Amino acid sequence: MSIQPIRLFGDPVLTTPASPVATFDRELRRLVKDLFDTMNDAPGAGLAAPQIGVPLRVFVWDVDDVPGHLINPTLSLSEEMQDGEEGCLSFPDLRYDTPRAMRVVARGLDMHGEPITIEGSEYLSRAIQHETDHLDGILFIDRMPAETRKEAMKEIRESEWFGSAIAHGREPVIKVSPHSTRGLGI
Repeated sequence: MSIQPIRLFGDPVLTTPASPVATFDRELRRLVKDLFDTMNDAPGAGLAAPQIGVPLRVFVWDVDDVPGHLINPTLSLSEEMQDGEEGCLSFPDLRYDTPRAMRVVARGLDMHGEPITIEGSEYLSRAIQHETDHLDGILFIDRMPAETRKEAMKEIRESEWFGSAIAHGREPVIKVSPHSTRGLGI
């Protein structure tokens, strides 16, 4: 078991798009295991490789006691939306309502390079979208309506962990999502 430190908001790896995985080897399988170990230790419902400082398109999840992983994902989203509370291990103790598609069909590869398709709704859909956003350098606060984001940023600036990130020279970068937010972002 290898638990890795989770990168916090302000670390540039979190806002940089990750590279596609090209080699499916023992190191990739070790990365998937490290992601599971770190997510379970935190604990969380999902974790993307950039959150442990690895800029590759890999993430894991454990929703309703069903674990999974996906590499190089592409998503098809439903038109129907959901609004629900969301958090992120890179934003300790921060939880806000965040709009997401109600259903998702995610296609990608497993750690052996075999194609897989995952279909999910509600919480699983939210987790898969959240983790795929990490791979694109998008944070969940980027998906929030402007007023909610403003409130979240105030809470972040007042948090104990945010001061720690700034002290280590990791000034936060807020980006506007390049993906359609269906009018819910700025």
